[in-house]
Amino acid sequence: MPDRILKKYEKMLRKAGCSDTVIAHCKAVEECACEYAHANPFVDSSLVRAGALLHDIGRGSTHTIAHAQQGADLLRSMGFSETIARIVECHTGAGLTADECSLLGLLPRDCIPMTPEEKIVCHADNLLAGTRRMSIEQSIDSASHLPLKVRKRMYRLATEVELLCK
Repeated sequence: MPDRILKKYEKMLRKAGCSDTVIAHCKAVEECACEYAHANPFVDSSLVRAGALLHDIGRGSTHTIAHAQQGADLLRSMGFSETIARIVECHTGAGLTADECSLLGLLPRDCIPMTPEEKIVCHADNLLAGTRRMSIEQSIDSASHLPLKVRKRMYRLATEVELLCK
């Protein structure tokens, strides 16, 4: 991605209200996600890059689980493609079903990552605590407050991405 586009996305994150910490995290997720994307010639690395850099844009308005839907809606309102908006919307944990969204007080949308690009960004986000990279096992351990079925979904997603991008 040309440096000017990186600067454009960073400016967008700042304008949306994202902190330096959130922006650093987004850059770290982008770096990790691109490692996976470049390992598979069938993955659209430009989508992965954009989605990873913008995945937490909703954190400029909330640090709750709603940041994913809010970020996706913000990007839609700015004219971004639905493809990038969906990467942002589906990046939390291993995604959320429409029922899980409803139970969390979110709009009942299916936010399970389906495309390789959605899955890669979601997995890369799971591997980063701030800018510190960790294993999927460490990530799942830190998510011990989540239901077992969600943690299993995180593990299945990790396995799928690791196999997809060998």
